[in-house]
Amino acid sequence: MGAPGIYHEGSRAVQDRAGVRDLADHVGRAVGDGIKPVAAAFLELQPLLVLGAAAPDTGRVWASPLAGRPGFVRATGLHQMSVTGGLRPGDPLARALATDGTPVATIALDPRTRRRMRLNGELRPTDAGFAVAADRVFANCPKYIQRRESYELLPERAAGTALRGRELTDAQRAFVASADTFFLATVHDGHAEVSHRGGLPGFVRTDSAREVSWQDYAGNAMFLTLGNLAVDPRAGLLFLDWTTGTTLQMTGEGRTEFTADGERRVRFTVSEVIETPGAVPLRWSEPEPSPANPPVTT
Repeated sequence: MGAPGIYHEGSRAVQDRAGVRDLADHVGRAVGDGIKPVAAAFLELQPLLVLGAAAPDTGRVWASPLAGRPGFVRATGLHQMSVTGGLRPGDPLARALATDGTPVATIALDPRTRRRMRLNGELRPTDAGFAVAADRVFANCPKYIQRRESYELLPERAAGTALRGRELTDAQRAFVASADTFFLATVHDGHAEVSHRGGLPGFVRTDSAREVSWQDYAGNAMFLTLGNLAVDPRAGLLFLDWTTGTTLQMTGEGRTEFTADGERRVRFTVSEVIETPGAVPLRWSEPEPSPANPPVTT
């Protein structure tokens, strides 16, 4: 798959505004539809996979975590990834995993090595979990990934009762303000993307109980996520407490603001919030900030 085939009008518009179309074409040549042996080996080592999709019943976009013993995610063919297990009961994307043909995006991020891999395609439920027929596979650079050297798998950890709301509580706003990482799901014309955002604590702001914003740092110039938002504002955010396993999921709409000095700020309006204590049975070591993290600006 060449670079022109992976970009739509939204991505092209943002690339042109940033003056990086040629660079985007160069980077896009690394995107394929096959899972190479090095990618397959990487997947089998991961205890965490983040899934992004639009819920079939509501159309709302969410990002959700899946976790397990390494090997629960693996390549089962050149163009297929299989996952053993599923989402916790009540997760907003649970129905998506049971619906044949759902367009999904996944990202496997390894804090130990600061590597990440994205695989998108169509989902098919299986007896053991689900499989994804890959139509887009690529790696991202290690920028803005905080290093966490080790983790523990805690199978005895059980998810608590989910707290649902239409806006962020004060405690949830503090959770967001302390985050150094989150995941962002977007969609466009029957396709999904899920990406990683990282920075020093404070790089994400809660401007009100209904609005979250962050500066969009320089990346790989592809603008797959901002391109999606340019034509379809639906989006989902996932914040994870890397120690307790608590997750904070939001769905709503995002828009990108461009400043005169060339910076970009994304503003996300919250429609629904789900906080789930102990949702992820992993406990990671303390982070080492990425050397690429810019200073936090107010």
